[in-house]
Amino acid sequence: MKRILTFAAALLLAGPALAHEVMVGDLEIIHANIPQPAKSAKAAGGFLAISNNGTEADRLIGVEADFAAKAETHESKVDENGIGTMEHVDFIEIPPGETVNLEHGGYHIMFMGLTGELKEGEMRKVTLIFEHAGRAEVEFMIDPPMGEGMEGMDHSKMDGMEMGEGSGG
Repeated sequence: MKRILTFAAALLLAGPALAHEVMVGDLEIIHANIPQPAKSAKAAGGFLAISNNGTEADRLIGVEADFAAKAETHESKVDENGIGTMEHVDFIEIPPGETVNLEHGGYHIMFMGLTGELKEGEMRKVTLIFEHAGRAEVEFMIDPPMGEGMEGMDHSKMDGMEMGEGSGG
């Protein structure tokens, strides 16, 4: 029992240090992160969850980041033949009372034309633009690199690709 209480206390104390949630209007942006890409990578994927605590839908319609030449909302899909594709989407719908996860293998943010190395532990500022809630400045944590054999698209494998190649948009 003492071990459980010690663990619970440690989690409570660590929580504020690990949290980087942001509220904008009725939207809550949760754990914005970028898995550390390879040192020479030209692109990286951004992931987060967006909870809409309001009564009306909103849309993520744009992304701005000063550490990349271009930032866009994308969607990864795998067809019936197991072929993975990734393409630009104009917006991501955030229905009222729901949480939308931007994650590997689905919706995510692509940072293309990285202007420098992204190092584990750093925080990088990104502006998310919503149709109704407006602009939200969010700090994305650079998380540890993705592990080998993980499902979904590993953006670190894009190191040698030029912007636009194989991205479908």
